[in-house]
Amino acid sequence: MGSSLFRRSLFGLGLLAGVVAVGRRRLDRATARRVSALTSATATESHPDRAFHPDDVAHLPDPVRRYFETVLKAGRPSVASVRLEQRGEFRLGGRSGSWKPMTATQHYGVDPPGFVWDATIDVAPLVPVRVVDAYERGRGSLRASLCSTVPVADAEPGPEMNEAELQRYLAEAVWFPTALLPDAGVEWAAVDERSARATLRDRGNAASLVFHFDDEGLVERVTTAERYRQEDDDYAPWTGHFGDYQWIDGRLIPTEASVEWVLPAGGLPYWRAEITAVEHRR
Repeated sequence: MGSSLFRRSLFGLGLLAGVVAVGRRRLDRATARRVSALTSATATESHPDRAFHPDDVAHLPDPVRRYFETVLKAGRPSVASVRLEQRGEFRLGGRSGSWKPMTATQHYGVDPPGFVWDATIDVAPLVPVRVVDAYERGRGSLRASLCSTVPVADAEPGPEMNEAELQRYLAEAVWFPTALLPDAGVEWAAVDERSARATLRDRGNAASLVFHFDDEGLVERVTTAERYRQEDDDYAPWTGHFGDYQWIDGRLIPTEASVEWVLPAGGLPYWRAEITAVEHRR
């Protein structure tokens, strides 16, 4: 009896492991196809002859002009696509939730704008949640699955989700700052001597954020009074923080970042990470 039960248990565990492995491979292939489509579209539609020159930003608000002159070397080619590696933590369960280890690979395309964020969050030992967050061809989406197999969250494209994901792209363009130049479609408007509003439009979507600059001319945070929050099906203020700037391939970019919702009960940080690798592609 005991031996039979043991064999059945082993069979059940093996079957479960097989299902998980199949689910992981299937998700890996699907995500790879999305990344390929993203970078292929960028390679086809981008303009490889673009390069940064200080004269190109002379007309911009002073803090924005100083920012570009600080983070880009003259003649630096514009980026067409980017690959980032991230290591950090993600907070699950709201204000009472705990921080869980996270690793992620993120791909961006610039023209047209888009990204695919492929993250693994270890919610418990040997229990990962795979999250694929994306903005592709004007459509935002987020899907999370336990062990790459069991769906636990799903946000489909819609006007609110599309705009929220385009806002994310705009905020994270500090990792490839040529994507924030006017010739990449970003419109800048002065707010005050230390901040300016950036607006990006794509396929019927519009995203705006206020960029706040420090004494050295670097972006220290980005803010918006309204970003769609799926948990409440409503809008809330949101802030992204950036720090530890380093020169990488002729571009001064932040290698630490965190984001938070600014709710009536106070700030709710939910993601923080360091950039462990960056590959800019023309």
